[in-house]
Amino acid sequence: MDEFFKKLNQEIQEYLKILSPQFPEWLLDYIDTPEMQRLDKVGMSCGTFYTKVYDDKYFYSTLTHSVAVALIIWNFTHDKKQTLSGLFHDIATPVFKHCIDFMNGDSEHQESTEERTEQIIKNSKEIMNLLSRDNIKIEEVFDYHIYPIADNDTPMLSADRLEYTLSGGLYQVRVFELEDIKKYYGNIIIAKNEKNIDELSFKDIDICENFIHDISKLWPRWIEDEDRACMQFIADVMKWLNREGDVTIDDLYKLSEKEVIKLIENCKDSYIRNAFKNFRDATKDSVYKSNEPNDKIYCTSVKGKKRYINPLVKCDDKFCRIYDVSNQAKEDIENFKNMKMHQYIGFEFNFKPECTEKKRSHVCKIARKKSGIKCAKKMTIFIVIFFNGNRRLRLHHRRNRLRLRQKRNLLHQLNSSELCFLRY
Repeated sequence: MDEFFKKLNQEIQEYLKILSPQFPEWLLDYIDTPEMQRLDKVGMSCGTFYTKVYDDKYFYSTLTHSVAVALIIWNFTHDKKQTLSGLFHDIATPVFKHCIDFMNGDSEHQESTEERTEQIIKNSKEIMNLLSRDNIKIEEVFDYHIYPIADNDTPMLSADRLEYTLSGGLYQVRVFELEDIKKYYGNIIIAKNEKNIDELSFKDIDICENFIHDISKLWPRWIEDEDRACMQFIADVMKWLNREGDVTIDDLYKLSEKEVIKLIENCKDSYIRNAFKNFRDATKDSVYKSNEPNDKIYCTSVKGKKRYINPLVKCDDKFCRIYDVSNQAKEDIENFKNMKMHQYIGFEFNFKPECTEKKRSHVCKIARKKSGIKCAKKMTIFIVIFFNGNRRLRLHHRRNRLRLRQKRNLLHQLNSSELCFLRY
C-alpha cells in the first residue's frame, strides 16, 4: 500500500482514508497491473490541465479516481466483484479522457470509448491471473453498469458520480475542504429508490441540501464555454494527428498524455505546433464566446454533457429526491439546468482542423501555377470564406503584394473545393 500512497499528495491520501478507513489490501495487486498503472498518466481534467485557461490545484489522475471509486463501493458493499468493476470502469480511458469522445462525435453522452473495457481486461495476463486466483469471472467485473451502487443514470447518485464530484471540489473548483467531505460522506447510506433499486442516499435533509448547494458551484466547470472549447480543440488536434498518421487510435490507449504532447510539440507541421502552443498559452480572456460564428479564428460549435446530482434523502419514513423537498436544492438544480451557454466557442488564434498539410500544399501549388509565381518558398497565401458567402484573398509574393487585378484573377480561377482557410 505504501507504494501506491507515496505517489499521492497529503490531501489525496487523507481523502482516500475518508472514503474507506480500512484499505482493502487485496486490491493492490490489481492496482499494480500495467493496464491500471497507465491511467496514472491520464488526467481527470480531460486535457484542460495543460492550458492556462484553467488553474487546477494539482494533477488528479484517472488511476486515483478509479481507486477512489473502488474504495467507495468497498466501503458500502464489501463486495469484491462490485469493487473491481469500479476499479476497472475507466481502464479503457484514452489520453485526454472525454476529449476523444468529442473526437468521436459523442460530446453529449461521452461513452464512446467504453467498448474497449472487456478487451483490455481480457488481453491482460496479469489481471486475468488475479481474477482466476480470486474465482471471479470477467463477465462479473468488466461492466460496472450492472451494479447500481457503482453506476446509474444522471441525476441519481452512484460511486462514480460521487467520486468525481468530491475530488473535483478539491482540485478543480474548491467548493469544500476535507472536513466537509467527511461530513457529507458520513451521512450517506444505501436505500431503495423509486424503482426499488439500491442507490446511495442521504440520511438528513439539511446535510443533503448543503451538499447540493456546494457542488452546484462545481457543475458549470464541466460544461461551460471554456471547457467545451478546450476539449473540442484537443479533439480536433488528435483527429488531425490521426489523419496525418502521427498518432494511431491504439496509441491513445497506450501512450501517456505527456508523450502525446511531446509528439504534438515535435510535429513536423508548424501549423499544428503553433496552434497547440497558442492553446497552451491561452487564458480565459482569450476564449471566444458568441452566438455568431467567426471564421477568422478557431471557432466551433459543440454541445456537452450536463453533469449534476439530485440524490435521494430520508424524509420521515421514506426516501424522496432532494429537489422535491428543498426549495434551496430545487433552485440550485434549476439554475444549473437553465445555465446559458454560447453557441459558438473557440480561441482568438487561427486554426482550421480541416486544413491538412497535404491540402494546404495542394492549393498552394495550384495558386502558384495559376498566378504564374515560381518562387514557392517565398509565397504566403490566405484564402478566407465568410459565412455570408463573400470571399477575400490576400496573397504576398516576397514583400511585394500582387495587384488587385491579379488577386481577383487568381481567386476566380480557384474552385470551391480549394477555397478553405490556408496558410503556407
